[in-house]
Amino acid sequence: MSETSPDVIGVIGVGLLGSALCYRLRKAGHQVVGYDIRTAQLESLLHLGGRAASSISDVANTAKVIILSLPDSTISKRVCSELANSAGSQTTVIDTTTGTPQDAIENAELLRQHDILFMDATVAGASTQVQEGAGVFMVGGDPQVFKQHSPLLNDISNVIFHVGSIGSGCRLKLVVNLALGLNRAVLAESLALAAAAGIPMNTTLEVLKATPAYSAAMDVKGKKMIDEDFSPQARLIQHRKDVGLIRQLAAEHQQNLPLSNLHAKLLDAAIEAGYGDLDNSAIYKVIQDNLSS
Repeated sequence: MSETSPDVIGVIGVGLLGSALCYRLRKAGHQVVGYDIRTAQLESLLHLGGRAASSISDVANTAKVIILSLPDSTISKRVCSELANSAGSQTTVIDTTTGTPQDAIENAELLRQHDILFMDATVAGASTQVQEGAGVFMVGGDPQVFKQHSPLLNDISNVIFHVGSIGSGCRLKLVVNLALGLNRAVLAESLALAAAAGIPMNTTLEVLKATPAYSAAMDVKGKKMIDEDFSPQARLIQHRKDVGLIRQLAAEHQQNLPLSNLHAKLLDAAIEAGYGDLDNSAIYKVIQDNLSS
């Protein structure tokens, strides 16, 4: 068994976001040990000079701070159950997974019983933005735990918010993802109309950016839509999962979301057309091809 070290950061889940987090950690000089059930995902970590762990317990036996970056909070709950039995006292788990606030609360309570600290630290921004240090972190957790780990978080991103108690990061992330997803859909519909009307799409994008219609989605996704370059920065099927969580949160608080309900139908049409594993900018294809009509 390895001896845990405060100088080693563990990362469980080394997909698009997890790889970007590993890059930021290595750039800041941290030792990183990572684990993913898809071993091919660990190649990027090895290229960065990190170490590939053989299991979740291997990470727990090596690192006193463990970052989770997983597809959903159902998986996060399973991982936290394993960490409860393998991580040492006063280990800190920082969960960047976009999931339900209730799952974050339950993870925190389970780990607390084993003297393990927990924060939900959701991230706004594509993996490319996170790699550049421009991801926005929304952290829920005890203020003292947040203060303790602020230097580490600042190594990952230039923009960190402590937004409240456990679960608050998850709640705010869903609100942010609602706005981001609808901004992408609005951009896609605007570009599709321009193309149909014979207006040059590059000109349209340039003008849109110069007007009050501007959104950051135009910077990140506009060229991808125009070039139909849907190599994934964040997969469309993953955002459909997020929209489900957004609608679930709204139902819990009796809030109607008419635009998100329509957005869910557009995303379903995209997945049915085979675009689910493409970048979320592929929403453009659904609108351009009238797949949702």
